[in-house]
Amino acid sequence: MTDRRHFLTGLLAASACPRPTWAEAGAPSFLSAARAADGRYLLCGLRASGEVAFALPLPDRGHAAAAHPEQPLAVGFARRPGRFAVVLDCVTGQEIARLDAPEGRHFYGHGAFSPDGAHLFTSENDYDAARGVIGVWSLGSGKRLTEFHSGGVGPHDIKLMPDGQTLVVANGGIETHPDAGRTKLNIPLMEPNLSFLGLDGSLLDQQELDRALHKNSIRHLAVAPNGTVGFAMQWQGDLSDDPPLLGLTRNGGTPMLVTPPTTDAKRMKGYAGSVALLADHKEVCITSPLGGLAQVFDTDSGVLKRSFDMVDVCGVAATAQGFVLTSGRGDIAHETQGWTTPHAVQWDNHLVPI
Repeated sequence: MTDRRHFLTGLLAASACPRPTWAEAGAPSFLSAARAADGRYLLCGLRASGEVAFALPLPDRGHAAAAHPEQPLAVGFARRPGRFAVVLDCVTGQEIARLDAPEGRHFYGHGAFSPDGAHLFTSENDYDAARGVIGVWSLGSGKRLTEFHSGGVGPHDIKLMPDGQTLVVANGGIETHPDAGRTKLNIPLMEPNLSFLGLDGSLLDQQELDRALHKNSIRHLAVAPNGTVGFAMQWQGDLSDDPPLLGLTRNGGTPMLVTPPTTDAKRMKGYAGSVALLADHKEVCITSPLGGLAQVFDTDSGVLKRSFDMVDVCGVAATAQGFVLTSGRGDIAHETQGWTTPHAVQWDNHLVPI
């Protein structure tokens, strides 16, 4: 971090003054990275109605974000293999600090706060050793405290479980190296898994796919209040196959894998971009920008309940009435309420709940 950490220390330190809340940042429900029409990169706060609450600059293309659980602070992450994560005050618009990945590491575009917001956990690549790590950052001191093994290769998304003591990590299984850009180096040897880790890095549970599905990269996660985990996958094998693109599980459980109907599977081309779960955990939604399709499944049976067509759809987040979706064409839509709001930006891959 830079010297701007002193500002962040002041924001996070205990004080007699009332702390700002997300309401003072325009009461956003979600965060999303975006590219403006003039080429600038942004981190935006979005209301559940589709309005933009704020738009703050990022130094380069963003991927996902992490929202502080109490204060209007957001961390915008670089798209893999980026090395920056920007801490933003969403009320003032001030860049509070930058977290720079240490030598030999890069971020994977995702992170998660501890329950009290004092620590940030980041998914990273130890690229010379070809292993995933989770970086642990103290926002109060502005220091990187430690790191621990992610439980696999290519950790992408990371979420805090409802118990506040466990992280779930999507180890995609794909080896990459900055010298090779975004080239995938180990497709024949992939071993994706879901790892449930204690906040100290202890491995509590690890769930792997059957060997026949080892090319199914586990990429993105959603967690319901009851501990149900939804995970979206991206197939790295022959596209003549129709692999499952959605999984549902729990810590200590056995994954249930869901395959889209054949016609939809051909459209989706083995690619699920994001996933979201309703708070009552009864429905789960995955998106496919390649197929221009969002699908909503029953979480108990895995049966497809409804679909929503939307060009280049990727971001998805849950509301009390269903799912909000964003697209690379700038649209925000609600799949059950029937409204679509256009914006003069390109929304990036993810819609992050606050």
